[in-house]
Amino acid sequence: MLLRHPHNTEDCRAISEILQRVGDKWTVLVVGKLGHGPLRFNELRAAVGGISQKMLTTTLRGLERDGFVTRTVFPTIPPRVDYELTELGHELLIPVSALGEWARRNTQRVREAREKFDGMHG
Repeated sequence: MLLRHPHNTEDCRAISEILQRVGDKWTVLVVGKLGHGPLRFNELRAAVGGISQKMLTTTLRGLERDGFVTRTVFPTIPPRVDYELTELGHELLIPVSALGEWARRNTQRVREAREKFDGMHG
C-alpha cells in the first residue's frame, strides 16, 4: 500500500509539537518584543499588553525550556531578571515576524471573509 503523504508519523509529531509552541499567539508577541533586545518581566508584560502575569510566566518558561529565551538573574535588591532571545530565538524571529506582518496586512481580508461566511451560514 502506498502512503499518500511521504512524511513519517514521527516527523509530523515533532513538527506539530514545535508549531504548538511557536504558533501560540503569546509566543509570537513575546518573541517579537524580545527581538528588540532584552527586557525585564514587567517591561515585557507592558510591551505585550493584555497578557496576564501567569500567562507571561508560562510562555517565558516554555520558551526558555525550548531554547528560544534565556533568563538572567542579576544579584541586586530586589533581584533583576532579564529575558533575551537566544540564537535559536533570533532565528525564530524571522518566520514569526513574517507571520505577524502577514496578519497585520490581511486582517481586513480575513474579517471580510468571515462576514461573508457568517452571512451565508448564520
